[in-house]
Amino acid sequence: MILARVLGRVVAVARAEGLEGAKFLLLQPLGETLDPFGAPLVACDVVQSGIGDLVHFVDGREAALALPERFVPVDATIVGHVEQVDVPSPRPRSRP
Repeated sequence: MILARVLGRVVAVARAEGLEGAKFLLLQPLGETLDPFGAPLVACDVVQSGIGDLVHFVDGREAALALPERFVPVDATIVGHVEQVDVPSPRPRSRP
């Protein structure tokens, strides 16, 4: 599971068979402290996410398995919304 923030919509005029009606969103993956991590990516949305939502997504083979049609060419799929994240504060380093 990887956390991300939804940045926007992606409109595709041509789609692979099995992806008709699928919604695509632009995501910014987030690191452990919820800071942007890596490059933005496009993901299918199966949970009706919107711009600004904090979501979690899967990638690889699991991304296709989350869709109604299981053998489609997708690399990432949003599978849930995140309601709350508790990020522990870093521990102070002890002095030698």
